[in-house]
Amino acid sequence: MANFEAYQEYQRIEDFEEDSPPGEEDLLVHVPESLKEFFELIQFLFVVTFTTFLVNCVEYDVLFANRAVNHTGQGQNPSERSKVTLPDAILPSQQCKQRIQENSWIIFLLIMAAIFWIYRLVKVFCNVLSYWEIRQFYIKALKIKMDELCNFTWQEVQDRLISLQREQQMCIHKKELTELDIYHRILRFKNYMVAMINKSLLPVHLQLPLLGNVVFLTQGLKYNFELILFWGPGSLFQNKWNLHPKYKRSGNRLELAQKLSRVILLIGLANLLLCPFILVWQVLYAFFSYTEVIRREPGSLGARRWSLFGRLYLRHFNELNHELHGRLGRGYKPTSKYMNSFTSPLLTVLAKNVAFFSGSVLAVLIALTVYDEDVLTVQHILTVITVLGVVITITRSFIPDEHMVWCPEQLLQCVLAHIHYMPDHWRGNANKSETRDEVAQLFQYKAVFILEELLSPIVTPFILIFHLRNKSLEIIDFFRNFTVEVVGVGDICSFAQMDIRRHGNPTWMSEGQTEASLYQQAENGKTELSLMHFTIKNPRWQPPQESSLFISHLKEKVQHDAQGGPSTQLLLSEAPLCTSLHSNESGTGPESLLASVLAHPILTASGLQGKDHRFVPPSSAASAAASVLASLSTSHHAHPSRSRPHGLLPSSVYPETTMYRSDRTVINSMSKSDSRIRSNALHSEFASAEMSLHAIYMHELHQHSSHPQRTSGQWQSSVPMRDLHTNTGFHSHGCQSSNISMLAPAHLGHASQFMKCLCHKCLHFSFFAEHCGLI
Repeated sequence: MANFEAYQEYQRIEDFEEDSPPGEEDLLVHVPESLKEFFELIQFLFVVTFTTFLVNCVEYDVLFANRAVNHTGQGQNPSERSKVTLPDAILPSQQCKQRIQENSWIIFLLIMAAIFWIYRLVKVFCNVLSYWEIRQFYIKALKIKMDELCNFTWQEVQDRLISLQREQQMCIHKKELTELDIYHRILRFKNYMVAMINKSLLPVHLQLPLLGNVVFLTQGLKYNFELILFWGPGSLFQNKWNLHPKYKRSGNRLELAQKLSRVILLIGLANLLLCPFILVWQVLYAFFSYTEVIRREPGSLGARRWSLFGRLYLRHFNELNHELHGRLGRGYKPTSKYMNSFTSPLLTVLAKNVAFFSGSVLAVLIALTVYDEDVLTVQHILTVITVLGVVITITRSFIPDEHMVWCPEQLLQCVLAHIHYMPDHWRGNANKSETRDEVAQLFQYKAVFILEELLSPIVTPFILIFHLRNKSLEIIDFFRNFTVEVVGVGDICSFAQMDIRRHGNPTWMSEGQTEASLYQQAENGKTELSLMHFTIKNPRWQPPQESSLFISHLKEKVQHDAQGGPSTQLLLSEAPLCTSLHSNESGTGPESLLASVLAHPILTASGLQGKDHRFVPPSSAASAAASVLASLSTSHHAHPSRSRPHGLLPSSVYPETTMYRSDRTVINSMSKSDSRIRSNALHSEFASAEMSLHAIYMHELHQHSSHPQRTSGQWQSSVPMRDLHTNTGFHSHGCQSSNISMLAPAHLGHASQFMKCLCHKCLHFSFFAEHCGLI
């Protein structure tokens, strides 16, 4: 379906809702794209018309009362003759028309806007025809009614599509379509973009004076990348599914690189030529979109969102949009807590003083307006009140809660559980500003996002001309070396095949199974983690031999490491408590399971008693994850008739168990449709929790393989509680803020991280957990 997506030139500035209810991301929440594009056309027409009206048809001297207006109508109150009304400030239609005709610059801009609007109209019309074909395909071929589409999960639609291929042979080149074939068709170009970001091929990292390393990727820049590489004039693809044959040969690579360089130069110059028009449009649209929001909620600019770069950097190969949005939505709250855990004493003092002075002036102005409302008629007094309110709201966002204590390492572990990717040097450095700055590149302020989009028309031409052109030869080599042809699918990025032998990394459980060189290896375990994610999300998919061998090897490693970890019974006994700490709502089974694994190192390090009233030695989140994954594998063998081929669905969802029997009771009492939705949502939640456990476990194995000197002995060894209580420098007065030098902070789940935030006066565990950032 990606073949029918309409690429928007310098798409409008918009935000995405990050938090979604559990399981909702797997439902096909259907909004007709044609309706959305139709209203975008109306918005464009409104912005152009309204701006033209404001520039040419308003008498601002009259509106601002710089020129008196006398009303001499009969029977009119003399006191109202000098009052300015809105019609007084609007010019007559003939005079307005004359002003527009006399301004050649306005006429030129209107002609340009009309041409673009007609182009968009034709594009929308073509898209409507495509959407109609898709609609008919869903109704007639897949037997899904439009009013029921929102209740179907992607897996159900995909299963029907695979069954239809067996019956009607839609793809004549293959007898059967696999889940991976479908993903390759949908995400053909997206997988290339993810691979190029992973291999640092696209110039999104800029070294700027004073600012240092800055990541710059906007809607406009991303549009130009796709225009140059995939579907624009002179692009590398000759159609939507095949790379041009000349780019598959190595003989003329230099000549092709020169040609690509010229294409980039021309598109860069075109961007430079259109820069004033696009810039004006961006400013106008941002003004109409955000002015009212900023006035009503100034703090909204301090909210965060996942950046475009973050969405590509954190995306798995073969991960659909709704899967990515759901995963990042789950990681929104822990990432926000981690970013908020950093405070600057100097900035805090400045913010408090600015808030004090602004609040004092604002209090006086409010008191005067309460005493006499005529104060509001004083020139600019309302503006001053509004500006002071915005300043106070912004400065308060820089003032942290003085009673809050955070545990950065534990918070970063929670973040990793959902985003699945993080550089090696973040481990043990969660409390450093450098790590926070790198996380901010993935999780940016909304104000930064708006500013980047406004600057995009100016910066994009220079990035294309001076940075992307220099990578022309590397781009040509990349597409030649990493493009494979799949029967029935076309040309795809070879990284998207998740081939361990060709693109695996020895430090990510691929040692002895991969033949990849440094150039061929995917970075940050992208191949291995993507393979696990796709396998869990598509349990009926049968991976090739090399991938199956990797999965089997990982399962064996899990079983071996689980022997030294905590028992699953202990983790499940802690699950209800940990879920209540992670959320204010009653958690479901998957949330409880993941929360218990993340919090277990803190529980054991604290010396709190387990269910059997025994003190449990400290253990890491990785060993706890291994124990849970091993238990899931056991349940897989215990229920072979109900189990999934690769996804390890826990036995807790079966009717004969007691832990989640209430869920099954609710499901059985629902209607058939609601029961199916609830069951699919529960399966999706367990799949997400399972992948989170794999991400934690595989990152720990990677650290153990890459830096054995930092992790050696930390898996099986435990720190006696007497050493923790006597050597950490804690006193009865409270928790010291200084770092603990005795215990190495490299291990995310180590007891030292607990001791950094534990306070002797925190006798109740829920109070301590809240201060550690678990709530």
